[in-house]
Amino acid sequence: MKIINTKDNNFKEEFETILARAKSDIKGVSSIVMNIIDEIVVEGNTALKRHIEKFDKWEVKSDEDLMIDPSDMEKAYNNIDEKLRNALHIAYDRIKKYHEKQIPKSWLDFESNGTILGQKVSAVDRAGLYIPGGKAAYPSSLLMNAIPAIVAGVEEIIVCTPTPDNEVNELLLAACHLCGIKKAYKVGGASAIAAMAYGTQTISKVDVITGPGNIFVATAKKLVFGEVNIDMIAGPSEIGILADETAKPHYLAIDLLSQAEHDEMASSIMITTCEEVALKTSDEVENYLKTLSRETIARKSIEDRGAIIVASSMEEAIKLMNEIAPEHLEVMTANAFELLPYIKHAGAIFLGENTPEPIGDYLAGPNHTLPTGSTAKFYSPLNVENFMKKSSIINFSKNAINELGEACALLADTEGLTAHAKAVRVRLENK
Repeated sequence: MKIINTKDNNFKEEFETILARAKSDIKGVSSIVMNIIDEIVVEGNTALKRHIEKFDKWEVKSDEDLMIDPSDMEKAYNNIDEKLRNALHIAYDRIKKYHEKQIPKSWLDFESNGTILGQKVSAVDRAGLYIPGGKAAYPSSLLMNAIPAIVAGVEEIIVCTPTPDNEVNELLLAACHLCGIKKAYKVGGASAIAAMAYGTQTISKVDVITGPGNIFVATAKKLVFGEVNIDMIAGPSEIGILADETAKPHYLAIDLLSQAEHDEMASSIMITTCEEVALKTSDEVENYLKTLSRETIARKSIEDRGAIIVASSMEEAIKLMNEIAPEHLEVMTANAFELLPYIKHAGAIFLGENTPEPIGDYLAGPNHTLPTGSTAKFYSPLNVENFMKKSSIINFSKNAINELGEACALLADTEGLTAHAKAVRVRLENK
């Protein structure tokens, strides 16, 4: 695994490459995705069927073929191994309990002049969840997207997932049953995003779309934003690790690989203050690679997008990591909690050697749908508020309008909005 030092003459160029890790050719695929969206808008299910036959390689004979039967979800749930079913329940309960703490509150504030101001929080009517199903199926993504929507109180949840060769992952079906999903469709890619954003004869238009996907899914979400709300534009998975001389190299190595095995575009970056730890971790990465079922994918990711940086101090290491703003950040130091105040940008922060990133992927509780590619500088993890919106509440008494009305009208006058000013003054005149 490539090791670079902040003292190297070419470090700045190397670090710029790391910062550019998530640059994707959205512009290059935009015209393709826009055509797909336009076809869905104009043709609805007819275009959906054509796209499925082209990309997922199976013939859709009727509108009903697009739908996943809830009875199949129940059957899959009942048929899976009992230990696996229990594991799903543990994950469900922990994720639900965590997200219940996020529910925002409606409130009212009463002023002495009779003004009442407040905020009303309510769920969107309909949410669309995109669950990947290409190189691997991710039932955990279903839990992470569905549960905050359930906690928010969304009345109707729609799931879209690609089904190559018309095959649906049994564990995904079981997770759908556990989450009470009634409407799920065998639709993937940009077609699914367009169908949920604009609606078809079978798939209802939603208010918000969440969930990760490939470059075509990400581009489609970007293009339909405004027609619907979205959670974020997510790219390839990534991990950052801060490590000192106390960190165990074999822990560090397998944690770096836990992201590299996702896909070739994933990035795994470690910054350490100890050169010996850097060298031993690099060796351990090679040892572990030979044992992985997805060695080819992980190896390419590590070779193309992985790096170990040796920093001169932990202060420098944290500064660099804040620039990277990783999706997942592990802090493997002797004083992990003491570093927490200085970490500004990360999707999820894993503190201590007993908190590997995969524990967050499945059942720790916090959401694993996280901002990637440095967008943790301004995006948050998927949460209950993604499925809710706020309305302002305003009520003025006669005393309040008399006290504040003229100042309001004066501001309207300065903007040249005569009717605005008059709408206030007519009430001042009518005392």
